[in-house]
Amino acid sequence: MTDLLLTGIGRLVTNDGPALMDAAVAIENGRITYVGTGEAASSQGSGQHIDCEGRAVIPGFVDAHTHLVFAGDRSDEFTQRLAGVAYTGGGILSTVAATRAASEDDILRAAVGRARRMIAGGTTTIEIKTGYGLELETELRLLRAAHRLADELPITVKTTFLGAHTIPLEFRHHPDGYVDEIVDAMLPAVAPHADYCDVFVEEAAFNVDQARRILVAAASHGLKARVHAEQLSHSGGARLAAELGAASADHLDWATEEDADALAAADVCAVLTPGASYSLRKSQAPGPMLLDHGVTVALATDCNPGTSYFESMGLVVSLACVLMGLTVEQAVFAATRGGALSLGLDDHGILESGAMGDLVILDAPSETHLAYRPATNLVWKTIKAGVVAAANA
Repeated sequence: MTDLLLTGIGRLVTNDGPALMDAAVAIENGRITYVGTGEAASSQGSGQHIDCEGRAVIPGFVDAHTHLVFAGDRSDEFTQRLAGVAYTGGGILSTVAATRAASEDDILRAAVGRARRMIAGGTTTIEIKTGYGLELETELRLLRAAHRLADELPITVKTTFLGAHTIPLEFRHHPDGYVDEIVDAMLPAVAPHADYCDVFVEEAAFNVDQARRILVAAASHGLKARVHAEQLSHSGGARLAAELGAASADHLDWATEEDADALAAADVCAVLTPGASYSLRKSQAPGPMLLDHGVTVALATDCNPGTSYFESMGLVVSLACVLMGLTVEQAVFAATRGGALSLGLDDHGILESGAMGDLVILDAPSETHLAYRPATNLVWKTIKAGVVAAANA
């Protein structure tokens, strides 16, 4: 007896070969036990049966780069950018001030609201970065909020310590002193509560040598590297990610073909954030070039209050197709399987026997409609581990 049986799937994107037509999926104890034709599905039995009535089904979205836990609002900064003020990363400190002043419960409450909307939009797995504390007490508060969110909502959460988001005001005249603080005091305390460590490698944040020191120290505490790389300029972050065998290099708007070759050789995933490039009115990351060079590409919202207040992975798929130049097939793979691979979740983002029963039923006949109709939430139902996590009319 299965927990959930889906039949009548008009088009099933598995990320494990060509799409299947007139398909069915069975899930038991949170994991997929059957993927195949509808005719054979009748032998599966079911605790709950959903007739998809010709709708398309894709794996659940895996959002592999977010800054979901924060307080405050930076709409004024957005207005200033519309008026032509350049973004240099300095606005991060306004969010730091608001977040330091907020309680853990307030931070959690706001993050849960954002995450609920993400789940309703088909997201079943999410990476959450800290980085708006820039001192130990608040960074730990953000990690606790991320873990509490995972306990409260039907979503898989991976956590990343981003204490190296920018230089806090109290260290503005002594940035190497803040690197010392991260390495000597913060990493030992946060490592038991995080999966990854990230550094923003940029002129206004941390240089390559500082980032290397932080990430090597993080590795000694069991945290694998993720790197904010080549977003505002060509900073050397991508090469550092390759050198260290990082899990991912993120943004990559200024990445070169040489960077792509290094990432591919080191098996480092490229997590691209078209919403940030869109909001900053900058050129998109070279997604097609990265794919051509053999790099595994993921897509993410980069949900944050300053440069990419996006919650919809469906909209990110559309931006990646229309502005970045990915095909629909490439974009959907990157928004599901690509994100899972960047997070080391081999059983996510794919619909095959034994994989997690995370999937999205679209109120559309094919995944192409995600790019074709970007202003509409096309998710009919979000399924997390075989249970309906969200249902839209």
